Amino acid sequence: MSNSINPLSLMATAPLNTTKGSQAQGGSWFEAMADAWGKTLDSQATRIENMSNDIGGGNDRPEAITALTAETLKMGFLSNSSHTALTSVGSALETMARKQ
Repeated sequence: MSNSINPLSLMATAPLNTTKGSQAQGGSWFEAMADAWGKTLDSQATRIENMSNDIGGGNDRPEAITALTAETLKMGFLSNSSHTALTSVGSALETMARKQ
């Protein structure tokens, strides 16, 4: 058994230097993936909130309610997908770090 660290396991924690606007962003690619999922879920939640407010404001036509239902189901799908992706990658990184 070796005490050296597998170079692939270091990649997940290695700084990922990107530029966003005029600011340099740090963090690992795993953090970038989690951040992207978070932004996607926030965007979907905002969309659902706006549609819900529209329905609460009197636009209670079946078309609007069906569209809100579809967006809510999409949110569930995105939420499950983000959880699965982050858990799977995290587990794989943990396994890779142990197998040195």
